[in-house]
Amino acid sequence: MQSEYNVIVRPIVSERSFDLNEQGKYTFEVAPQAPKEEIAQAIEKIFNVHVNKVNTMWVKPKTKRVRYKPGKTRRWKKAIVTLAAGDKIEIYGDAADN
Repeated sequence: MQSEYNVIVRPIVSERSFDLNEQGKYTFEVAPQAPKEEIAQAIEKIFNVHVNKVNTMWVKPKTKRVRYKPGKTRRWKKAIVTLAAGDKIEIYGDAADN
């Protein structure tokens, strides 16, 4: 088993993930080899919340242009974590309240 901080790479901050926060769902980039059980344990330990469900998916690489040649972005694993009712994670700090 890995350290919790190696399982969770970063929170995903986007309009869609911000809208999911109202439903108690939080989006994170996770380590490619991390199973759902490890992701749930890491979130519970880091943020001191109870996880009900973990959905994972692979984000496909997008084609981008690098100078004059086509290149691709990296492939990465995303997890959407559903928390128990009443639990919250403060990812954005006080900026979300304003």
